[in-house]
Amino acid sequence: MAIQPVASLKEFFRDALHDALSHQHVEFDGETEHYVVNLLTLFSVADALFERDDGSQRSRLKPLALMLGEALEAPTHEARFRGLQRLGDVSLFIAGFFSAGFARKLVDIDYHIAMGGRAYGTLAENCSPARGRTMRQVFAELAAKFTPMVDALNEISESSYQHSDQDRLRLYELWVKTGSERSRTLLRKLGLEPAPVARSPLAH
Repeated sequence: MAIQPVASLKEFFRDALHDALSHQHVEFDGETEHYVVNLLTLFSVADALFERDDGSQRSRLKPLALMLGEALEAPTHEARFRGLQRLGDVSLFIAGFFSAGFARKLVDIDYHIAMGGRAYGTLAENCSPARGRTMRQVFAELAAKFTPMVDALNEISESSYQHSDQDRLRLYELWVKTGSERSRTLLRKLGLEPAPVARSPLAH
């Protein structure tokens, strides 16, 4: 596929996200879409996503459990809020753009979905009046529709990717873990009809 230059990365993500949500027949409030577009634009720069390891000076992605612990132990309400917001943002971005890697790792995508959804839910419940009603609604919607948003980001990340036979098992495992409608649609296109299974409550 030819590389097509874009005038603005934010405009690209805005259009791509809007198209992906439309394809999946999922509606999000405009402010929520705007929040996610800004998140994608920010994390397109590696230094914003990864953190420096003080010992080795290497960039790394901090484990979600450590991020949660640091947020809960933060000395101020503001620091706790920022910590939980980063936890939700990182979980959403990683689950949305790197889901293919979960088939080869011990940490599953449903773990990221559970952690991110709960972080956003906590933010919605504890959003101060200073941040306004809009941010509370954004976090509440992301908490309630975390998996559909992950599906939309999956579509963006895989827009130039051709699925092979080796992807079928990964897509099936993703559908089992999360109930992703997009994964089920892709499985059907690959010639598989996923059977109903009992899924972990973490996926909801």
